[in-house]
Amino acid sequence: MKAAFLPDRGVVKIAGDDARGFLNNLVTSEIEVLTPGTARFGALLTPQGKIIADFLITEAPAGHGGGLLIDCPRELAQPLATKLGFYKLRAKVTVENLSDAFGVLAVWDGEPGMKPDLTFADPRNAELGYRILVPADLAAKTAALVGAELVGASAYEAHRIRLGVPRGGADFAYGDAFPHEANMDKLSGVDFDKGCYIGQEVVSRMQHRGTARTRIVGVTLDGAAPAPGTEIRAADKPIGTMGSSADGRGLAMIRTDRASDALDADAAFLAGDIAIHLADAAAVRALATKKTPA
Repeated sequence: MKAAFLPDRGVVKIAGDDARGFLNNLVTSEIEVLTPGTARFGALLTPQGKIIADFLITEAPAGHGGGLLIDCPRELAQPLATKLGFYKLRAKVTVENLSDAFGVLAVWDGEPGMKPDLTFADPRNAELGYRILVPADLAAKTAALVGAELVGASAYEAHRIRLGVPRGGADFAYGDAFPHEANMDKLSGVDFDKGCYIGQEVVSRMQHRGTARTRIVGVTLDGAAPAPGTEIRAADKPIGTMGSSADGRGLAMIRTDRASDALDADAAFLAGDIAIHLADAAAVRALATKKTPA
């Protein structure tokens, strides 16, 4: 079992009598069902349905003062706290950026021997393992406590990429991607049965009309990893951009219809001058022809 402290993650806390209902009315996931030790994946969107920030949400136990804790990109923690504060109006809530006090320890490839407070299973993919919210200076002690070998954050990145789970800021741009494009609908990040939230109309329309034609997909690489943002071309036509890469694998944001046409033409896929291959060509073809939600 491995553990890695993720220095690019921060924590925002929402507390107060109205905290649960307040946040539930804003984000894509249903959080009324949250209990300590569980988590939901979700996002705050623009009214046009684009992702402002994506995050994992858990509930703090009473011993930690209760409230909701958001595991989010550290660089977005303060902007997210400010944005949520803008929405609170008269709601009885407080919003606080705790990123200087708490960080995120990821644990995978096994079951923790014990689960400290503020531990939860990653709801996006069971193989991602667990997250533990801890101060940075307790990361090594916590890893030993749960029976894990502490490794570098790059090992977790490689694990995430192998599982095909996108990371905002690397695999898609905040403010420029819809939840479907970032595969949030496939990673339990959007609850299509919950009440209204910001951007819901656009997201629901994409779901019911099957109009998402851009998706993040897995690729394999023939050579050095292209820089994130490198244009991908096939048959001399642009079909997408590279995201993050590790150990010969990567993620790419592509137009599935154009990629399917390139596959039909047996065209080579190039990211710059590096040959790449779709990890699951059949799945890309299926996405390109999908008209209605599964």
